[in-house]
Amino acid sequence: MLTVYTFGDSTLDCSHYNDKGVDPGRLIVNNHDQLFPEFRGRDLFSKDEETVTDLRAYDGSVVGGLIEQIEDLEVEGPAIALLTIGGNDLRQSLADGGDFGAEEFAQSLKRFLDQLPVRPVLIATVYDPSFGDDSLQFFGPDQARGRDILRQINALLSHFGQAYGASVDLHGHFLQGQPDWLTDAFEPSLIGTSEIRRCFLDAIEANGFA
Repeated sequence: MLTVYTFGDSTLDCSHYNDKGVDPGRLIVNNHDQLFPEFRGRDLFSKDEETVTDLRAYDGSVVGGLIEQIEDLEVEGPAIALLTIGGNDLRQSLADGGDFGAEEFAQSLKRFLDQLPVRPVLIATVYDPSFGDDSLQFFGPDQARGRDILRQINALLSHFGQAYGASVDLHGHFLQGQPDWLTDAFEPSLIGTSEIRRCFLDAIEANGFA
């Protein structure tokens, strides 16, 4: 039996942002065929009906709080971990106005990954809610600073993804996206949830993880 674990923030804990109550982790395991016929037969349940999810990602999480998501974790059998983190750290840094603590972010992330008893870990980069459009002013008055912090976070996430399993390029994929991929300005909509699923599922298939 394969278990798919989700950790991190609302990029994976987003079922309450759509009226169908779906999230990327559950769609990866068991597609909603009526909503997303494109993915019929691609879900992990189609390959192994014993595949299950353990959803631990929590809306609003920051990298320093990840360790709390594995406090009672006991892993038995094959498993895959999905991780999205950094978006709330970016927003906090923008609100604080100070320098982004890249070293502290990296240390917190490594501490979590080293204690996480699951391999592989698929780590996604943080998507840009402005889709690359500075006129939307998502990063506030200093767009250059905001984008620089985003680049720093994503460079770290890519590095750790490659070291612990796989890097999932949500940032690059969402730059090709549309505003209807989001709701509440930056949270995944129903369509966005499926697109997040697409990126993770592509990585799972490409690396032969399931």
